[in-house]
Amino acid sequence: MTTVMSLLSENPVVIFSKTTCYISHSIIALIRKFGANPTIYELDELPNGQVIERELMGFGCSPSVPAVFVGKKFVGGANEIISINLESKLKPLLIKANAIWM
Repeated sequence: MTTVMSLLSENPVVIFSKTTCYISHSIIALIRKFGANPTIYELDELPNGQVIERELMGFGCSPSVPAVFVGKKFVGGANEIISINLESKLKPLLIKANAIWM
């Protein structure tokens, strides 16, 4: 999990995705709608993408993408992000991580 953790070091919002995953693109659009600028790693374009994907599975990502980290903490995949948003908790989470400002 060291590869994933090193990619989280400087970014308040990190999303692991694949270019062919429409759900990932929807989650990215949702987070951008709040004004956040997530760092996105497309696993199918990275030379070590399969290693990262295995690490994400170790975090409990099933399927492996999208995997959303906010404030260096694993928040979850699409279902969790949508649920958090429906509960009106996504915006405060992004503010707390300094990904967006009021």
